[in-house]
Amino acid sequence: MYRKFALVTLLFTQLMFAQETPKEEEQPKALEEVVVQKQNKTFTNKNGNIKVDVANSILSNAPSVIDLLEKLPKVIVAPDKQSLSIIGKGSPLLYIDNQKADMNDINSLAMEDIKTIEIINNPSAKYEASGRAVILITRKFSKREGYKVSLTENAAFKKYFNNYSAVNANLKTGSLEFKANFNYNQIKVWESNGNTFSIPAFDIESQYLVTAVTDRPQFIYGGGLFYKINEDDYLSVNFSRTAQDDDFAITTDTFNSDGIEINSINTLNTNTENRNHTNAFLNYNHKIKSLGVDLFTGLQLTSFNQQMEGMISNDFNDVGYELAQFRNQRFGIDVASGRIDIEKTFKNEMKLELGGLYLQAKANTFFEVITANPPAANQSIYFHKEKNIAAYTQFSGTYKKLNYTLGLRGENTIVDGKYQAATEPTVAKNFINLFPKAQFEVIIDSSNTVSLNYAKTIARPDYSSTSQTSTYINPYFVWSDNINLNPTFTDEIALGYQYKDKSIRLAYYKITNPVYYSASYDNNQKLLTFTSKNFELETNLNLELTLPFKYKFWTTMNVFSASINSIEDESALINKAKPNLYYYSNHIFTLPKKMELYFTAWGITKQQLGIFERTPIFTMNAAFSKTFHKNLICSISWNDILKKITIRENFVINEVSSKGVYFTDSHSVLLTLKYSFGQIKKSDYKEKSIDDNSGRIK
Repeated sequence: MYRKFALVTLLFTQLMFAQETPKEEEQPKALEEVVVQKQNKTFTNKNGNIKVDVANSILSNAPSVIDLLEKLPKVIVAPDKQSLSIIGKGSPLLYIDNQKADMNDINSLAMEDIKTIEIINNPSAKYEASGRAVILITRKFSKREGYKVSLTENAAFKKYFNNYSAVNANLKTGSLEFKANFNYNQIKVWESNGNTFSIPAFDIESQYLVTAVTDRPQFIYGGGLFYKINEDDYLSVNFSRTAQDDDFAITTDTFNSDGIEINSINTLNTNTENRNHTNAFLNYNHKIKSLGVDLFTGLQLTSFNQQMEGMISNDFNDVGYELAQFRNQRFGIDVASGRIDIEKTFKNEMKLELGGLYLQAKANTFFEVITANPPAANQSIYFHKEKNIAAYTQFSGTYKKLNYTLGLRGENTIVDGKYQAATEPTVAKNFINLFPKAQFEVIIDSSNTVSLNYAKTIARPDYSSTSQTSTYINPYFVWSDNINLNPTFTDEIALGYQYKDKSIRLAYYKITNPVYYSASYDNNQKLLTFTSKNFELETNLNLELTLPFKYKFWTTMNVFSASINSIEDESALINKAKPNLYYYSNHIFTLPKKMELYFTAWGITKQQLGIFERTPIFTMNAAFSKTFHKNLICSISWNDILKKITIRENFVINEVSSKGVYFTDSHSVLLTLKYSFGQIKKSDYKEKSIDDNSGRIK
């Protein structure tokens, strides 16, 4: 395998050099225009906030935005690629321009549209109160007239072959710009995890290994209109949709010892699922010149629907499969939101910002289980309604060598949840919270700054937690959602120092009601359930060092983060928390003849987090890219070269001892071809991207 790969790489490189050989007796052409461009750094850093120039780097060749994000500093993507987190920050807010997005929006975003990605450690009060960290994706907008069409083909060789095809079109004429994209992905996903349980109180020992293979044809398409009304006023309309059908079988091998009864069970769970996500938004930016005020308004509609049907059979002790149950699950949510932002800059450069948000969400869940032996049918329908009304004010300015930003955000959240058959609400919450934020920066000189930040934030349960969806693993074990989750509150303070583009940051935070998976055993049903729950407390002390560096054709970004993190709850066995280290090192080499070479490695040492214990993680990636005549880009990538991403986690909760292992299908070889054509002409128009959205749909 390695020799074949080396031979392919060698031939690929030689072909690239061969394409650059000029033809003999080629006649010289008149030089019409000379453009001198500054070479941008791929990574830049300011007080630990990292900005990545995607459009002008080899990172733009990733098959999807999720694949790109998992290569960035401090970003950890879950094995199922349905969620992500930031080291030391938890789940971040996701923004596309000024648009608050979710994972579905990220999956619908075309790689060709991305200009930069910024990881913001200290978001201001303008962002939602759940913003401990923000991943801000800025899209490209043309500054010249004409059109451009890009065709991209990605072939990924993992455990199974995956193919990603995309067409992106852009038309710019005068002050009007159109964008459209269409993606067809033929994906085959392999997933596997296992666990060993011990419940001494009931003399139970159980272990399983589950594997799932999913065939997923996926369509992603969308379009947008950007119109510059005049020099200060803008209008944008955007639409995107993702639709996919999943056909997957889950197979589980289980050994279960319950006292004197010992069983070996093979479980077959065949499923069909379809889901779609639609997002549309309208934004308008207007400058009131008489008052010197910038006014932004945005309206957004989001819809998500998921339907899954499954048939489950069990084979006890090799006597043959018997039908156990049918499952029918449906989940749908609709979100409508609107926001307004007002910004006023005074002559002394002080700035006042005011704004508000109104959001309304409705979710419906249908869950039905039909058992074969004994014959029975259980059905429930759950309705969820949520309103969020928010207002914020923020004041920033400069006094001598001090830059400051002071902000306050207030949010009123109303939640109602009710089963159709119930006479009284199951969930009824109405609460108002205030979230102060403060940022101070002392400029010592042109190379040295010191910063201090404080923020109080909230993390509300994702809308998916309102679903009653559960995953049947074997007759003794299920994964389930929890409709009774409470919000999580965080207080965080951080002190930072920056020298030129290097920075060091010390942060401490305390979280009440943190959410993690918990285990509980019901002896009457002989059933073990894993579900999300609110734990009591989490604390973290973190020291982070960010070291970007550039020398001639070599650009590198290095991040080192040492932290001690403790999670506590009365239901769990709590061990002593110990420090752990996260490290990230990225290297990009810009070579002659329009070639780029890329290496990255990251890892986390063993984590002892009070309740949870996790084994180390380490991975390496590499890529090589070549551009032909500005129109054709070819690249080859190798992800998780050492096949080292396997996650192991141990804990004891509610007297249930769990030793889990989660395997990933991240080792892959990826071949990418991107071809663009079109005509570009000069234009005097300058543009600004403006969008808005909101949602916690997963």
